[in-house]
Amino acid sequence: MLILRQLRKLNAVQRLQLGVDQSRRTLSDASLQYDKDPQPLFTDAETQRLLQSMTQLQLEKVFRKRTVADNSTETKFMTTAQLEKEFVLTIEKAKKLLQMPPVVQIKKDTERIISKDPALKDFDNSKYVFTDISFGLRPSERKVVVRDVDGTLAYAPLETQKRMNQLYFPLDGRRSYTPRMFSDEQLLQRCLDDHKYEFILDRLTVQYEPYEAEFHNISAKVFTHLNESKQFDLLRSTRHFGPMAFFYAWHRCIDDLLYDMIRRDYLYNGVQLIALSYKIHNVPVEYGKTLSQLEALQPTPAERALEELLSCLKKPSEKGIEQEIQTAIGKTEQDFAADEISLKFIEQYIGSEHALKKVQLELAVQTLKEVNLEKLQLFKGLKKAHGVQAT
Repeated sequence: MLILRQLRKLNAVQRLQLGVDQSRRTLSDASLQYDKDPQPLFTDAETQRLLQSMTQLQLEKVFRKRTVADNSTETKFMTTAQLEKEFVLTIEKAKKLLQMPPVVQIKKDTERIISKDPALKDFDNSKYVFTDISFGLRPSERKVVVRDVDGTLAYAPLETQKRMNQLYFPLDGRRSYTPRMFSDEQLLQRCLDDHKYEFILDRLTVQYEPYEAEFHNISAKVFTHLNESKQFDLLRSTRHFGPMAFFYAWHRCIDDLLYDMIRRDYLYNGVQLIALSYKIHNVPVEYGKTLSQLEALQPTPAERALEELLSCLKKPSEKGIEQEIQTAIGKTEQDFAADEISLKFIEQYIGSEHALKKVQLELAVQTLKEVNLEKLQLFKGLKKAHGVQAT
């Protein structure tokens, strides 16, 4: 009897502990969701400008060869004027390829009854689905209604509406069933462990709508795993970098991404990430002046990419000694001035209560300061040696 009582107590303790663990897990999962509609903040003009600049525009990554059915190239003979025009079109095409998926709130599926007609009760033993197949309508605008066997006429649930849209106007790459990589946790985890983040998010964007719960849950799982692996550069210059940065800023966990930006000498992007976090959480810090100063010193990603393309047309003899020095050092005088402004702003963030990993960030800033000081001294020495006057 004594042994039975002890076993009952032990089982009760285990059940209690299991309940606590489940509640913690649920709380952890819930914390990864957006507690309110993020669309107004995400679609804000300033937010979009910050996210696009943080994404960067690396043409060699945007137009890299992919494992697709048609990976052919086309060769043309052009004049210099035609080539410059083609460069501009290339930048516009790259900007379209980097267009970010929207971040919206999960849409709740509510029953919307149009009418109840008891006279039509038991008219058939199956439901009837009516779909508006008018040409030119967006999937969200297309009306789909269902006549139930009890005579009730109502708008179709979201899942039925999505299935009817896919039936009449199929989206290339979307399946009528859930792909195994999303239904099987082991397969999804294997893809995450192999750091195939872009592949998962590309497939996710095709298979699900941004307002679906599956889209939110899987993307949150990808961003969480990415934050643990610190492989942020895998999504840089892809359409998913902006939503990832927005996700971290919303959930107050930007320190790892900020550390990566400092380590890679993307200080301007680090300032933009901090400013985005301040904007989302209404932190009373004036960041507009700092951004304005940096915008005056730094070109936009599109301008930088176009300048890089146009530099390929210049002959080595046409490049001045000052430009050769800047190419060798990897920075211009404007870059050094922008770095000084950026480091001051980042250090203010590290010293505030909002930074969570102060030691790592302080070490990264100190290391970059020493490297930049050596580059600046070398930059000034080379200009002085070649008789180039500093501006």
